Amino acid sequence: MGSPDRFRLRRRTTSGASPAMGAHPLPDRLPPGGRSLRRWSGAISLALVVILVGAAIAVLSAIGDLSHARSRLLDVVAPAVLGAQQLGADLVDQETGVRGFVLSGEAVFLEPYDNGLSRQASARAAVAAADSPEVAAGLAEVDGAVRAWRDEYADPAIAAVRTGAGVPDDGVGKRQFDRVRAASSTLQRVLEDQRAQARTALNDAATRMATTCIVALAVLLVAVGACVVAVRVHVVGPLSGLRAQVGRVAGGDFGHTVATTGPTEMRELGRSVDVMRRRIVDELDQARDRNTALDAATEDLRRSNSELEQFAYVASHDLQEPLRKVASFCQLLEKRYGDRLDDRAHQYIGFAVDGAKRMQVLINDLLTFSRVGRQQDRQVAVTADRLVDAARDNLAAALESSGARVEVGDLPEVVVEPGLMTAVFQNLIGNAVKFRGAEPPLVRVDAEPGEDGTWVFSVGDNGIGVDEQYAEKIFVIFQRLHPKDRYPGTGIGLALCRKIVEHHGGRIWLDTGVGSGTTIRFTLPRAHAPSPVPA
Repeated sequence: MGSPDRFRLRRRTTSGASPAMGAHPLPDRLPPGGRSLRRWSGAISLALVVILVGAAIAVLSAIGDLSHARSRLLDVVAPAVLGAQQLGADLVDQETGVRGFVLSGEAVFLEPYDNGLSRQASARAAVAAADSPEVAAGLAEVDGAVRAWRDEYADPAIAAVRTGAGVPDDGVGKRQFDRVRAASSTLQRVLEDQRAQARTALNDAATRMATTCIVALAVLLVAVGACVVAVRVHVVGPLSGLRAQVGRVAGGDFGHTVATTGPTEMRELGRSVDVMRRRIVDELDQARDRNTALDAATEDLRRSNSELEQFAYVASHDLQEPLRKVASFCQLLEKRYGDRLDDRAHQYIGFAVDGAKRMQVLINDLLTFSRVGRQQDRQVAVTADRLVDAARDNLAAALESSGARVEVGDLPEVVVEPGLMTAVFQNLIGNAVKFRGAEPPLVRVDAEPGEDGTWVFSVGDNGIGVDEQYAEKIFVIFQRLHPKDRYPGTGIGLALCRKIVEHHGGRIWLDTGVGSGTTIRFTLPRAHAPSPVPA
């Protein structure tokens, strides 16, 4: 197509051509950023509908609050107040009837007692309908006081009069009923307070409803005004500007480029050959800039890989040599001067040796993690049970010492790097042995067809399990859920498994739906034919 400089030259030459020289405008693809009139109208309509719905919801919510406050005051609190007053009157009637019966011995004086007793249940039910902790506590206090009055005075006094026995001391009855009056008065005060609160809540709800209606009306007015301004700015204004520019071109100024602003329908009138050619040249310039940036990024990546390889070499040789020297000389110091050292010195030497050895293990694990995906071997088709057998052979000592059993179901053939996938099964089975419970470890390895041409493998055990909240944390490098003195390790195992599985195009996760133990699932593509990993 020619060089960018040639395009720039042609653009400058053509842009100065007059209509008499045969320069005709070509259709131009609309630049991004504008909207059609249909979209504008749809957006404005949608905004109005959303505002109307929001205002309606707010008003309905305010009405609901008002209705709830009114209902509570009129249907709950007010009847409870009347019930408390009636309950107090019924209790006074009962006390009056008992007192009259004791003084006269005539059964007719028990009628107020019986009537008050029969009305007491309905009055108490009205009070209990208030359903609040304060009312329930006050009602319980009244019930207790009434029960004490009846048990200690009223019932014994009535029985004594009827049998002709000695009547209990009237002072006991008076003291007990004073407690009843005090509890009843307290209950009535609580209900009066609740009635006042309910009235306040009703007034507040009415105020909120009025405020909500005013705010909703104001928002609607602002929204309508904003829509009018938006139509004027984005539709009427560009249409007037386009009309003026078209008129200028129609008046003979053919070198003037019509600006492409406003909705799509108006911008379609502003097409220009100069804009199209400028866009083509700009795209060529951008392509050249992108190629330059891509070359720079490729060089940075090549340099980064080289530095990573140098770090791997240093970590595997130079960094481990001082650690071996620290461990060796600490052990030599303990061996040669052990009889001169106290127990704490032996303990410190043990800490130093253990730290050096754990640092060596950590470096080796980190190197293994960093090499996944960089040192790619040929992927081959292999049955997964062979990988599990290799993992069991590597873990033979741990399996035998723990009494673990590994059950393997029907496993399919997969296309993988055998060494890496053996490490996945080895890590998962090893974790089952490490994090075992009271019973001997039982590990089950299965596979089933998954979606999108994959196999879903599962490795389940009967161990201590993993809490659902740590389902993602366990796959993060160096993340540990238990202290290292209880369960040894570096915290890289599951992170390495994730990296290997994702390197093969799968994913790995913790199955949180199992009842007990731990079940790790991962996917691998189904094997069709052996294929090498692209270099």
